[in-house]
Amino acid sequence: MMTSLFSIFEPSSGLMSLPLNWMSTFLGFLFVPYLFWACPSRWSLLWSKVNFTLHNEFMIILGPTQKMNTIIFVSLFSLIVFNNSLGLLPYVFTSSSHLAMTLALSLPLWLTFMVFGWVNHTQHMFAHLMPQGTPAVLMPFMVLIETISNVIRPATLAVRLAANMMAGHLLLTLLGSTGPSLGSFMIFILIFAQIMLLLLESAVAVIQSYVFAVLSTLFSSETN
Repeated sequence: MMTSLFSIFEPSSGLMSLPLNWMSTFLGFLFVPYLFWACPSRWSLLWSKVNFTLHNEFMIILGPTQKMNTIIFVSLFSLIVFNNSLGLLPYVFTSSSHLAMTLALSLPLWLTFMVFGWVNHTQHMFAHLMPQGTPAVLMPFMVLIETISNVIRPATLAVRLAANMMAGHLLLTLLGSTGPSLGSFMIFILIFAQIMLLLLESAVAVIQSYVFAVLSTLFSSETN
């Protein structure tokens, strides 16, 4: 039972013994050509509006001197939300539910921010380790706590995204596996519960993408 339950997260399974599951990460590129039509579709107009809104919000966090850097975080949001949303479709592998994928996004970003901050704004980075107004007795402990919290940031970003995506998929699979043993009335209740849970997972897919992008933006703003 447990083997079949977790088989949906198995990266090595694929089509005709070929490990093609990770190719689902690039399915979002199928939507890119629609953005270049001569007459924009409703989808492209909606997505342009979302990108413009995110650009304005990230620009407020980063400041006017880094307003062009918002394209990195808007692109990051787009990649994650496409993977999360497409993973809700049947037989589509959810790559964002694996730490290999989420760590590959968060760790390089965090390393880049840290190297840039410590090389170009060393005094500012040291100041972040000591909150203003800290008593002298607590200063060594605050430095240690701030250092640990800074080091575990990429792990918290990666685990938050992977755990949220995996938990919903496991719950959907677990509830669906009880269908054959239920009666007609309970089947209708199960279908309704599955639909409600699928709507919740759709919201979680967007929210977790937004949280990942916003937290990455906040980490970047602290290095300047």
